[in-house]
Amino acid sequence: MPQGESMSTLQPEQVQHAIEAWATAIGSDKVAHDTATIEEYSRTTQASAPRPSCILYPDSTEEVQALTRVAQEYGVPLYPISCGKNWGYGDACPSSDGAAVVDLGRMNKILEVNTDLAYCVIQPGVKQQELYDYLQDNDTGLWVDAFAAGPDASMVGNTADRGFGHTRYGDHVRSCCGMEVVLADGRILKTGFGHYGNSKAEHVYPYGVGPYLDGMFTQSNYGIITRIGLWLLPEPEHFSFFYFQLPKFEDLGEVVERLRPLRLDGTLQTAIHIGNDLRVMASIGHYPWDRTEETPIPGEIRQQLRKETSAQSWQGSGSLTGTKAQVRASQKALRKALRGLCSPKFVDDRKLNLMEAVAPTIMKITSSDMLGKRLGILRQNYDLLKGIPTAEPLRGAQWRVRTKPENLEDLRGDGVGLYWVAPTMPMMGEDALKIQGVIEPIFNAHGFDMIVSFILLTERSLVAIFNIAFDRTIPEEREAASKCYEASIEALAENGYYSYRAGLQGMNKIRSNGSTFWDVASDIKRALDPNDIISPGRYIAPLDKK
Repeated sequence: MPQGESMSTLQPEQVQHAIEAWATAIGSDKVAHDTATIEEYSRTTQASAPRPSCILYPDSTEEVQALTRVAQEYGVPLYPISCGKNWGYGDACPSSDGAAVVDLGRMNKILEVNTDLAYCVIQPGVKQQELYDYLQDNDTGLWVDAFAAGPDASMVGNTADRGFGHTRYGDHVRSCCGMEVVLADGRILKTGFGHYGNSKAEHVYPYGVGPYLDGMFTQSNYGIITRIGLWLLPEPEHFSFFYFQLPKFEDLGEVVERLRPLRLDGTLQTAIHIGNDLRVMASIGHYPWDRTEETPIPGEIRQQLRKETSAQSWQGSGSLTGTKAQVRASQKALRKALRGLCSPKFVDDRKLNLMEAVAPTIMKITSSDMLGKRLGILRQNYDLLKGIPTAEPLRGAQWRVRTKPENLEDLRGDGVGLYWVAPTMPMMGEDALKIQGVIEPIFNAHGFDMIVSFILLTERSLVAIFNIAFDRTIPEEREAASKCYEASIEALAENGYYSYRAGLQGMNKIRSNGSTFWDVASDIKRALDPNDIISPGRYIAPLDKK
C-alpha cells in the first residue's frame, strides 16, 4: 500500500473492538490510543507519513502471539517496530493509516552471550548501546558491529531492514544466525536448526537443513521477529584505523579501482566509507544560512567551507585488525595500492589519545575550535569501527534546518527532514562516477546539496548513500524533497541501479509490474498472511481483497 493510503474497509467501530480485545489480551496498560501518543508515533523525518490507530506494547513472544490473533479476528493490521529509529526510511510510522503499531521496545532481553563461539541471542528491543555496555561490563572480549543510527537504535530492527555497520561483520544479515518469528496466525517459527528444539548448532550454522528461510523475514512483512542470534567480533590483538583524502572529485573512480583488489583478497575486511566534502561539512555544522539563502550551496561558499574544515573532495576511512604483524602487512599493502594518489594515515589508541590531549592547547593558541570538530569526526568514525555506538553521525541529517536542533538522537523533532537514496552497484570506479552524474543534476534542480558516501560494503559491491536533508517546517522544501527523491529513484532505475533499502515513500517505486519475483513474493505473503494483517504494503504489495 503506498504511503498514507488508508485501509478503505477499516471502520472506527472495528478498530475500537480490536483495542478492547487487545487490552483484555495483554493488559490495558500495554495499549495506548490517546491523542498525545498517536501524535508521537506519527512524527517523521519524511514529508508526510500515515497515522496509527493505537500503540501496543507486548513484553513477550506469547503476547505478540495474542496480538496477532486479535488482529486476525477484527481485521486491524499490525505494524511492528523494534525501537522506532528507522531514520529516513519511515521512522516509527506505520505503512498504512489505521494500523496498530506494535512497539517491541519492552522485549529488551539479552538472552545469551556465548564468549567461546562469539555470538549473542537478543530480543528486538535491545539497543546497540545496551548490547555494547553488556559486552564491556561483563568483560566478554567481544565487540558488537555498531551502525550509524544512534545508540538507541535496535540491533534486530537494523538487521531486519538489512542495515549495515562498519567492522568485518558490517553486513548484518550475513552475521545473523537463527530467528524466532511470530506468524500472522500466531504460530511461532524458528529458522535454521532452531525448530528442532534441542539443536546444538542453532546459532553457529545459519542454514539448518531444508529451505533457508531467514532471508524471507528481512525487508518483508511475512512475520514479526521476536529474537535473533547475532555473531559478535572477538576483540583483535591490534586495531589500526586509517583515513585518506582525495583532492579531485574524479579521484573517486581511481580509488575504487585500487581498493577493490584489497577487498577481494581479504586485506581489507571492513566496510570502507568514502564521503564527499559536503558530508564532512554536514557532520560538523549546519547549512551556512548566515552567509547565503541560496540553495544548493553556492560554489564560492562551498570552497570557503572546504578550507575552514580542511575537507577535500573525498575522505575515506576503514580499519585493519589482526595480529601486529598482520596489521603491519596490511598497512604496507594499502600504502602501495594508493601510492601516487594519496597517502593513508594510520591511527591507534595511543596516537588518537595524544591528539585529543594536545588539541585544547592548539585551539587556544589559534582561537579556533575547528581542530576539535575535525577530531570529533575522527573519533566518531574510530569508535564505530571498534563497535562503540555514537549519535554523532546523525548530525548530518540536520544540515538544512533553520533552527539548531536540541536533541541529536531524536531526528523527528525540530523540523528535521530526511530521505535516503541508496543505490547499489558493482565495485567499479566507472559505476561510482556514473551514479554521481545521474544524481547531481537532479539534486541541483530541486535545490539540494549532493551529500554522499560510498561504502565498499561487500567484496564486490558498492552502496552509495545520498541524503536529501530538508526543513520539514517549510512546505516548499517538503514538496521539493519528495519530488527529488522520486526523480532520483526513477533516474537510477533507468540506468540499472536500485536501492538496497526502501523507505515508506519508496515502497511502490521498488515493485515492477509483471515481475515474477514480486509475484512470488506476494504468493508467499498470501500463504503466510492471507488477510494482510502484518505491515500491509511494506516491501510486499498490498494483497487484493477478494
